[in-house]
Amino acid sequence: MEIFIQYIWVFIIGGFVCAIGELLIITTNITSARILVTFVLVGVVLEAVGLFDYISDFAKAGINVPIIGFGASLAKGAIGAVKSFGLLGAFTGGLTATAGGIAAAVGFAFLFALIFSSHTKK
Repeated sequence: MEIFIQYIWVFIIGGFVCAIGELLIITTNITSARILVTFVLVGVVLEAVGLFDYISDFAKAGINVPIIGFGASLAKGAIGAVKSFGLLGAFTGGLTATAGGIAAAVGFAFLFALIFSSHTKK
């Protein structure tokens, strides 16, 4: 029963994050690309101030899977690399930490581009 309650919380929190994005799209003139960047920055800020891990312990995939988790991963990698390599780590650490996810996204995008035919909106 406990795992079922965790799934419910993950669904609620992930849905809340997505609902915020939808509300921003519907009620403002902000483009979807800028909303995505905003969510990445929210993840970076939450990681930088040390709150992301506390939220992640409770929300699990509800906060880790959306783009906010990607921003936190970028920040965590950059912070760790700065501690290890100095200022140069600020530029390399984020990409090193998220390289697997970026490679998977590019690879799957290429695969689906081969399978499906794309077209522009009319």
